[in-house]
Amino acid sequence: SQPPPWGRGPVIDIGGRGFRFPAAPKFPFGAWKGILAALVGGVLLFTTYYQVEPEEVGVVQRFGAYVRTSDPGPHLKLPFGIETVTKVPVQRQLKMEFGFRTTRAGARSEFATPPEAQAESVMLTGDLNVAVVEWIVQYRIRDPKAYLFHIRDVPETFRYMAEAAVRQVVGDHSVDEVITIGRAEIALAAKEELQRLCNLYGIGIEIQQLVLQDVNPPGPVRPAFNEVNQAIQEKER
Repeated sequence: SQPPPWGRGPVIDIGGRGFRFPAAPKFPFGAWKGILAALVGGVLLFTTYYQVEPEEVGVVQRFGAYVRTSDPGPHLKLPFGIETVTKVPVQRQLKMEFGFRTTRAGARSEFATPPEAQAESVMLTGDLNVAVVEWIVQYRIRDPKAYLFHIRDVPETFRYMAEAAVRQVVGDHSVDEVITIGRAEIALAAKEELQRLCNLYGIGIEIQQLVLQDVNPPGPVRPAFNEVNQAIQEKER
């Protein structure tokens, strides 16, 4: 057999001739140390550095326990998951919708009414009539520590609290007040009751505004209700 024409790697037989692959390059030990140091340094930097945006604060936990709250800007924490950061948008105005859901926001927003939204909008008034109430709550996170740790599921709990507050206030007024003349008073009273519940449960939320978007009688009786209102207006005229 003929000797391999080139290389110092393993020999294979192709067409009766031996070919030897080139030997793998050998890195000096110092190069491996540099590569390993660079990898460790990159992981260390990635798990140590974090940035908090201007409208946020960073809540730092060490092994799951609350340690401190970081202001906006660059910060460092203990690496490798010893400390974790949860960013909370304390300066952003948040919104929650009741009785409807926005499917697409814009110049021509689109809305939907899923079954769970229909269930939360039907309410009993003080004179034992039924009203369909749609409203929104605008709020801000005032205490990020309380928001994260005092209540297990804050969005769901807050939704139940808002629904309870509005139902209580609507139940103290007649259907005419709810649909026509008393909407502003009802919205203000519901906002105050919701804020009282937030303070009671220590949820860390400040209510900025509660607005009744649309209040109507139920669909099957809406034409009759409109006829009554038209008759009253004609009588006064």
